[in-house]
Amino acid sequence: MSYLWVKALHIIAMVCWFAGLFYLPRLFVYHASSEDKVSRNRFCIMERKLYRGIMHPSLVATLAFGLTMLWMNPALLKMPWMHIKLTLIVLLTAYHFSLGGFLRRFAAETDNKTHVFYRWYNEVPVLFLLAIVILAIIKPAF
Repeated sequence: MSYLWVKALHIIAMVCWFAGLFYLPRLFVYHASSEDKVSRNRFCIMERKLYRGIMHPSLVATLAFGLTMLWMNPALLKMPWMHIKLTLIVLLTAYHFSLGGFLRRFAAETDNKTHVFYRWYNEVPVLFLLAIVILAIIKPAF
């Protein structure tokens, strides 16, 4: 498979992953605000399906295609911007798994965070997206 095909698949997987990273905390906002059992159960189902059915497979695909690109072009690992990008990806992956923790707490009905907390937490992936895309496109020389 050519490098450009792998790159295209990497970008597609990344877009799918970020769609979930943007939407799941928004569901948490609504879930934290819900007051009836039917709504809370519905949010638990929606959150679980989004996390397990879309976000997690997209994370795996993003990482797999990204690592394949590094394998195909190891010179990228000599560039300082790539080290910063990889660090941000590790942190973003930790954010992803933190969402899984919130999901489990909502399912167990032990979450005690407010909708305001989730509104702010929802903004975190925007910062990662800005930094990662700028690094990947601009490739600044440090």
